[in-house]
Amino acid sequence: MSELETKSRERHPEKAHKPDNPVQRRKPEWLRVKAPTSKAYNETRQIVREHKLTTVCEEAACPNIGECWAKKHATMMIMGEICTRACSFCNIATGRPDNLNPLEPFNVAAAVKKLGLEHVVITSVDRDDLEDGGAQHFADTIQAIREASPGTTIEILTPDFRRKDDALEVVVAAKPDVFNHNLETVPRLYTEVRPGARYFHSIRLLDKVKQLDPSMFTKSGIMVGLGEGRDEVLQVMDDLRSADVDFLTIGQYLQPTAKHHPIDRFVTPDEFAEYERRAYNKGFLLVSASPLTRSSYHADEDFQRLRKAREERLALSA
Repeated sequence: MSELETKSRERHPEKAHKPDNPVQRRKPEWLRVKAPTSKAYNETRQIVREHKLTTVCEEAACPNIGECWAKKHATMMIMGEICTRACSFCNIATGRPDNLNPLEPFNVAAAVKKLGLEHVVITSVDRDDLEDGGAQHFADTIQAIREASPGTTIEILTPDFRRKDDALEVVVAAKPDVFNHNLETVPRLYTEVRPGARYFHSIRLLDKVKQLDPSMFTKSGIMVGLGEGRDEVLQVMDDLRSADVDFLTIGQYLQPTAKHHPIDRFVTPDEFAEYERRAYNKGFLLVSASPLTRSSYHADEDFQRLRKAREERLALSA
């Protein structure tokens, strides 16, 4: 067994006995990125290590880590490194998580302040083992950042809090600036790609955020290249707009290991541009659709664009 296969087995025990799916090592030109080497990248890495933080940039093997960390933008992943779900697309380790670290919200806040972030994205693993799914930990982290760095705007990317009563209310009451929850794929592929989730539960969650706080920006994203059809993607757009979601992201799925869901195809930049055009026509305030788009890619710049787009729309309707 190769070293890569051994690491995959350790990180993803639930996938260990699945048949291998061929990994397409050769990527098209538009998906090739340079290895991270900059001084600023290493400084960000040092701050992350110093505060004992986990980032989704590393855990999910994001292709944009070099670019983002060079700008001192890191997406903090709270509540540990181990997820209770077993999504077939995801490279985050699965299994039984450790207890929550009560100091983590303060460590995250200290790192945000030290990095001088104007905008920060906080995400988490799924914690189905916790009574509230980690909702209070999200709220505590938001509050700690507000106290340490009051000028920083906060975007959260949450689990679905499925079967966790009142969890969503706790998080929304903490007043993040952007509430993001990703659908990840089209409903037909949920049993293969997100077996622990339910598509329409996620739609209802996003809709409820707007009911609880109509002023809060909402955001969601999907990957393409998993086997979905064009019409299915357009239907997802309609479902998100029915929940009044403001911001849509669409990016290319990249297969982490042979035990993960196979890549159906590499979607071309022209197809992404067409998805972006169609999404804007359906009424989204902001759309990011490109091969390298990820939930928190350029999140700081996008938040400014999102706010400006709302102001312009309100001015037009006045």
